[in-house]
Amino acid sequence: MSATAVRALSYENINPHVKTAKYAVRGELAVRSEEYRAKLAKGEGKDLPFDTVIAANIGNPQQLDQKPITFFRQVASIMENPELLEKEEVLTSGLGYKPDVVARAKKLLAAVKSVGAYSQSHGAPAIRESVAKFIERRDGYPAEADHIYLSAGASSGVNTLLHIISSKPETGILVPIPQYPLYTATLAVLDARVVPYYLDESQAWGTNLGEIKSAYDKAVAEGTDVKAIVIINPGNPTGASLPAEDIRSVLEFAAEKKLVVMADEVYQTNVFQGEFISFKKALRDLQKEVPKKFDNIELASLHSVSKGMVGECGHRGGYFELIGFDEKVAAEIYKFISIQLCPPVMGQCIVEMMVNPPKEGEPSYELYKQEYDGIFEGLKKRAHALYDAFKQMEGVSCNTPAGSMYLFPTITIPAKAIAQAKKEGRAPDEFYCFRLLDATGVCVVAGSGFGQKEGTLHFRTTFLAPGTDWVGRIVKFHKEFMDEFRD
Repeated sequence: MSATAVRALSYENINPHVKTAKYAVRGELAVRSEEYRAKLAKGEGKDLPFDTVIAANIGNPQQLDQKPITFFRQVASIMENPELLEKEEVLTSGLGYKPDVVARAKKLLAAVKSVGAYSQSHGAPAIRESVAKFIERRDGYPAEADHIYLSAGASSGVNTLLHIISSKPETGILVPIPQYPLYTATLAVLDARVVPYYLDESQAWGTNLGEIKSAYDKAVAEGTDVKAIVIINPGNPTGASLPAEDIRSVLEFAAEKKLVVMADEVYQTNVFQGEFISFKKALRDLQKEVPKKFDNIELASLHSVSKGMVGECGHRGGYFELIGFDEKVAAEIYKFISIQLCPPVMGQCIVEMMVNPPKEGEPSYELYKQEYDGIFEGLKKRAHALYDAFKQMEGVSCNTPAGSMYLFPTITIPAKAIAQAKKEGRAPDEFYCFRLLDATGVCVVAGSGFGQKEGTLHFRTTFLAPGTDWVGRIVKFHKEFMDEFRD
């Protein structure tokens, strides 16, 4: 009898919806890159044509040597080991902890008691209050702590909201294409419908209202109950930063069609062009400008400590704010997150520091500002270095870096390369990305993993890795690839 015959679970009888879900940023390319990394770490990579692996496939800043912000980690160290407060003199005199670090740790310990204890299901009240004050400062409109839900990164918030919205297989969610595959993967697991609307590459990957309307109408005609629209701003994977008119047009459409707006705003501090405008601010402006018409819009906006200059992905901290939701619906959201007990308490504390960092005049401010600005300028510099490299590459075009941590260039590759990809059973852009990884150790993600218009090819790369040596690797590879398959 085979081993599989005596097991309760087989590939054939597990949840089929999990099997249909795809998550390219941690897919086969990423697995192969980690195999290369492990090989090099063991000193077994002498046969490889590279000596380092660059994980440009995922927005994971500290894996790529972005330094943690000192204030955050010093406070966190006290949170993890409160006995350090018994040696306060050693902290401040011997280890260089500033007085406001100690004061913040004491304040947070008073709020959570211990990072090893559960908090309220939607997060510690004092931390939610701090988030509400941040939103008020950012937008110029009131925010209520009771409408803030702390979460294990923004991903957990997305998961919660999609569970609540997806009431039946016919439920549809408008999702931008290209998109971060969390949305399509989660909807696949929930057996709900993705309603794709294409972003306009010719307009810096902006939202096209005509495209949204046609996607909506087509879905409704096919029997889909379209309940919500997802907006990622700044964009992932596109790096777009939406102008005010795009945000306004989405809100007007949502009001007309009674759609929940899910605003994924985790890259709100990663803006290199223009300015970030939150959906909350845009909605409140509209409500003030046109009384009653927008009063019943339901908006959920999400933020995270994983991105921006904070980059604390592993601490799993985030939040979402509910605006305009029915109280009974909010109660069900609370019940859903209660089943998961609470978000990581240390992650909650990092959220508090993100929304309430050292202020000018406080002892830790100078170093915080120096570190924050240094990270921002480094990201901007590398984004433009990568963009300049793409401009030199044959058959590659890319929008100017505007926001987030990514570039999403279009690639045009020879017919022979497309034929070889077909022979190997791969999409052409996936074939290109595997060849890039095998030749350079640079791991990017094929555009097909995010969705793209038929007949177009792309890849997504972060610009988090330090230095520019790896950019040169891409340029060299691309020339050799084009020469190899030239018609």
